[in-house]
Amino acid sequence: MKKKNLIIFTALLMVITLIVTGCGGKSEDAPVETKPLIIAQRSDAVVLDPHANNDQASSRVMRQIYSTLVNQNEDMELQPGLAESWEAIDELTFEFKLRQGVKFHNGEELTADDVAFTLKRALGSSHVSHIVGAINPDGIVVIDPYTIRIATNEPFAPLLAHLAHTATGILNEKAVTEAGEDYSQYPVGTGPYKLENWVVGETIELVRFEDYYDESNKAKIEKVIFKAIAEDGNRTIELETEGIDIAYDIIATDVDRVANHSDLEMVRDMNLATTYVGFNAGKEPFNDVRVRQAINYAVDMDLIVEVVYLGTGEPSRGPLGGNVWASNQNLKSYGYDVEKAKELMKEAGLEDGFKTTIWTNQNQQRIDIAEILQNQLKDINIEAEVSIMDWGAYLEATAAGEHDMFILGWVTVTGDPDYGLYPLFHSKTHGDAGNRTFYTNERVDELLDLARVNVDPATREAAYMEVQEIVRNEAPWIFTWTGEELTGIRNNVKGFKNHPAGHHELWTVYFE
Repeated sequence: MKKKNLIIFTALLMVITLIVTGCGGKSEDAPVETKPLIIAQRSDAVVLDPHANNDQASSRVMRQIYSTLVNQNEDMELQPGLAESWEAIDELTFEFKLRQGVKFHNGEELTADDVAFTLKRALGSSHVSHIVGAINPDGIVVIDPYTIRIATNEPFAPLLAHLAHTATGILNEKAVTEAGEDYSQYPVGTGPYKLENWVVGETIELVRFEDYYDESNKAKIEKVIFKAIAEDGNRTIELETEGIDIAYDIIATDVDRVANHSDLEMVRDMNLATTYVGFNAGKEPFNDVRVRQAINYAVDMDLIVEVVYLGTGEPSRGPLGGNVWASNQNLKSYGYDVEKAKELMKEAGLEDGFKTTIWTNQNQQRIDIAEILQNQLKDINIEAEVSIMDWGAYLEATAAGEHDMFILGWVTVTGDPDYGLYPLFHSKTHGDAGNRTFYTNERVDELLDLARVNVDPATREAAYMEVQEIVRNEAPWIFTWTGEELTGIRNNVKGFKNHPAGHHELWTVYFE
């Protein structure tokens, strides 16, 4: 790495210091609300150990229990967390200064040893090692109780974003060791809430942590209760009848119902999720870019968003949603142009079309997309069969490249384009690692490699912009849909904000 780049990046990082933000609404001296805040989501947490799973339901609860070295706000901007500052020592190494006096829920004080223990444990987890896999375990060095250095195996520019992931919530070594295999039932973090009770499959009760380190952001409500309500419509009913205060993942058919209810509010924000239809670019006829482009022109994405998603979210312009840093929102969408599609098919020598198969799993929205595609592709003489598969078999077969076309989704959960582009389009990640289209482009590989190791933001942004332009033009996907966080709340609930990653912060919430 050029010395100039390191100097620029270090200067940028050194301006990041401890930020104290107001919560809005009630002042910190206001009495704590004793009425519990009740939240419903589709399923119960699987675990409360950040290294034992990486599912959304668990992460939403763990976000309240654990704190990370680095935070990302609702705009996916990096902010100090348990680390009050950091600097780049060299092209591989960051040095983090920890806040002093931070307490875990068991009364132990946070030290650099806990951070080292957490990261090494995460590296050994099959569930989350991909989040921290760039870190060299021998490069985790405790300098003193409040200073730690973390080195990567090679330069890795997105490291800070990865350290903001819920999977890197800092654990207390003593608590984990004492609980052993039962740790998930007795989680200990430094977050604004701690576990009080867990009725598996039903409810999780959290209570305010009085010794939370951030005095200005202590929880406004004494108790938070997560309820598992699997049936989508029942969450809406519970919200309407005051059984709950917040309902996550309102289904598209209920959005207007909630928005038009006098006692409710719909909180809508674009998130980090995308749904796409992939081609097997290593297989005829999808190895011909003209065929892939023709199919993009032959599909009416506005219709799909309207019919399948009922107007929620928006058609994708490219592989990244607008909330991801360096997302190229100037990309021109293909648009619906059947005549252009026919011209491209003729150029490819396939004017008479061909037969193919669209694979999907047992997800109704994806099934609906497949059936719309099946109908629209008839206009360019493509006869498509829809095949619905069990999830495990589906992932195995697409990883092996047995498919023609398939439908999947991706969440760029770190907010960094590396997470949303490298796994899906680099030739090193063909198959199970993420690139199930088997797309290969030497220039894309070169740019993704450059942006991964170069810490200069301008260089990275330029590389990612070009990658997105190439991918859009070469169309290994039908660029389908960018998702939206759809949360219903009671009108007396204030201070709630959707987080694009879906891990919403509840300690800022209060009742009016």
